[in-house]
Amino acid sequence: MRQTVNLNHKWAFSKEAAEVPAEFPKNWVFVNLPHTWNAIDGQDGGNDYYRGTCYYAKQILKSELPQNARYYLEFCGANASAQVYWNGECIGRHDGGYSTFRTEISEALQEENLLVVSVDNGENETVYPQMADFTFYGGLYRDVNLIAVSDAHFDLEYYGGSGIAVTPTVQGDSAQVRVQVFLNSVKKGQSLFYCLQDRDGKHVSEAVCTADCTEVTMEIPKVHLWHGRKSPYLYTACAELRENGEVLDRVSARFGCRSFRIDAEKGFILNGEPYPLRGVSRHQDRWGLGNALLPEHHEEDMDLICELGATTVRLAHYQHDRYFYDLCDERGLVVWAEIPYISKHMPKASENAEAQLRELIVQNYNHPSIVVWGLSNEITMNGSDADLLETHKHLNALAHELDSTRPTTVAVVSMCDMHDPYLKIPDVISYNHYFGWYGGDTAMNGPWLDRFHETFPDLPIGVSEYGCEGLDWHTSDPVQGDYTEEYQAYYHEELIKQLFTRPYLWATHVWNMFDFGADARNEGGENGQNHKGLVTFDRKYKKDAFYAYKAWLSDEPFVHICGKRYTERTEEVTKVTVYSNLPTVELFRNGESIDRQTSREHFFYFDVPNIGESRIEAVAGEVTDGFVLQKVDSFPEKYRLKEKGAVLNWFDITAPEGYFSLNDKLSEILETDEGKKIFFTFAEALNRKGKGEKIAGFTMGADMLKMLGGFTVLRLTGLLGTAGVQVEKDELLELNRQLNQIPRASNIAPSDEGAGTP
Repeated sequence: MRQTVNLNHKWAFSKEAAEVPAEFPKNWVFVNLPHTWNAIDGQDGGNDYYRGTCYYAKQILKSELPQNARYYLEFCGANASAQVYWNGECIGRHDGGYSTFRTEISEALQEENLLVVSVDNGENETVYPQMADFTFYGGLYRDVNLIAVSDAHFDLEYYGGSGIAVTPTVQGDSAQVRVQVFLNSVKKGQSLFYCLQDRDGKHVSEAVCTADCTEVTMEIPKVHLWHGRKSPYLYTACAELRENGEVLDRVSARFGCRSFRIDAEKGFILNGEPYPLRGVSRHQDRWGLGNALLPEHHEEDMDLICELGATTVRLAHYQHDRYFYDLCDERGLVVWAEIPYISKHMPKASENAEAQLRELIVQNYNHPSIVVWGLSNEITMNGSDADLLETHKHLNALAHELDSTRPTTVAVVSMCDMHDPYLKIPDVISYNHYFGWYGGDTAMNGPWLDRFHETFPDLPIGVSEYGCEGLDWHTSDPVQGDYTEEYQAYYHEELIKQLFTRPYLWATHVWNMFDFGADARNEGGENGQNHKGLVTFDRKYKKDAFYAYKAWLSDEPFVHICGKRYTERTEEVTKVTVYSNLPTVELFRNGESIDRQTSREHFFYFDVPNIGESRIEAVAGEVTDGFVLQKVDSFPEKYRLKEKGAVLNWFDITAPEGYFSLNDKLSEILETDEGKKIFFTFAEALNRKGKGEKIAGFTMGADMLKMLGGFTVLRLTGLLGTAGVQVEKDELLELNRQLNQIPRASNIAPSDEGAGTP
């Protein structure tokens, strides 16, 4: 029988080694897996985390392994490229940091063995991802196992899969379940035993056949459907390879019986019923850990997503740990699964995109939670060309070849024209829109989606990303781009009202459930992170926006007062916002009722006298929430945004009255001929490419400029770090000097972004 031995304990690790050691290196650092070498430098900002080759080494004694005929090493995640050496000989290579791969060692196994793995997360043109707004943590960051099997066994080399594929089809009150297995080295006289088990382990169907019968169909009468969060019922399919009554090998897979479709007018339909997909996206990393997570970390993430009330999760931008897909099956979250074909199309990496898609589908085919395969994310950032389109056509066909039961999708960058032929390739699409954060305003989101739906009524559309950054900065007058928790809450209030009331949207996914590592980012006063999460990077604090979603999506009665970290305020009357999924909220100040409100939108706004010290309490049904508010004479500096290590601060910038500066929005500067000329000359100097039509490698078309127009020039140049472009202080000062020569139009008021005024 198959036996699995975990190999996570005691590896020797080196970042300095230049070659594969000939013997076990006792002078290296000892680590346990999962492990990444970027847990610190990949989260501290500066875009300077180590990207290169590191080595792991482990001693393995044959006497400590279970006795069997054949042995395989299993790597559940090695980012991004790995070469496996066994006793000095290279026995395997894998490119792609997020999927499982295996290597056989049967013939090379000796009494004493040295296993060395070189792992490389360095830059190249052949392995995705290479450009994206998150840290590419290097390392053996998931489990490493040794699998011992008999000579005849279920295939361990079929694209890292489990050796069994289960396809249920619901027919009335029953289900037909096709079970396919993949075998290696079977012999005449061997047989296969198949069975389907319910949740309690009871056999509901069985089949016996010869070993060459690798596909059977069995029936589940009176089937219990998998119905998302409402009823995530799971069955188990088992297959045993037998010989003379002895079980040689056994595999199993949990599965769910459900039907679904995506309707361009009605959205997502599960088991014949409308089932709105409203949820979040998730990155897998954590503060201080990087991507080297343990099961309890995945479980905590799942608990928080379910507390929010989400019905769906987009697992971006790569294949996640199998354990998290298992949790999605168990808890009923509908999943968008995707590969890291992201941001920058690389003609030399098309084979790698295909390989990663093939592994994603084969390894995760049985998960009932997964409903779409994502082909790419924001890949047309620099436009679409013939090679990009051809790659997508090939990936789309491959996905349907490997899995005819699920549609394909893409996450489309905001400035991609809705008529682009790229959008006609997948079955459904979603857009990444940030109106109200990266340019534009919040009111633009719903009308844009309506225009798309009206133009293409037969193409299902969703929103794959939307969000804005929120940190522990505070103000009573939030404005776009201020990084305050208050603006983030306001933004999500507006987006919830626009998105959740449009039933044709097949899915909506907040970007992001959690703050995550993005070492190229130096903004918001806490470098090295993207702070669009509804929960902080360490999972310790749920931001106010978290509760806005809980109010709309959760059935658990609650009430939440926003701004509880903003306790000292200067105004005589202050606004207090309350979220609840109950219809009526009453607010009290020092035990006296201020107001009682009813709202269908779950958002309640109260004007509260701010005098001395006030105990504020919100009551909704039988649940309460409260905090202490304090009147102060001057605005506390602890609430003002303070950039950390900024190349240039707003207060260092000369801004003559009536003239432009770096503190003005790009859109206002581009309204003048001179401003347009200066900006594109600046872009040309940065990129050293032609006529200033690109910056950081992206085409500066009308849609891109419209999107970026909401940034001040100072903030825009700070964000260029995410694309690998560093702007020096003297370059910024010279650009500011030139802008200071351009008179402002009389109807343009000076921008106060960055000034820190509440």
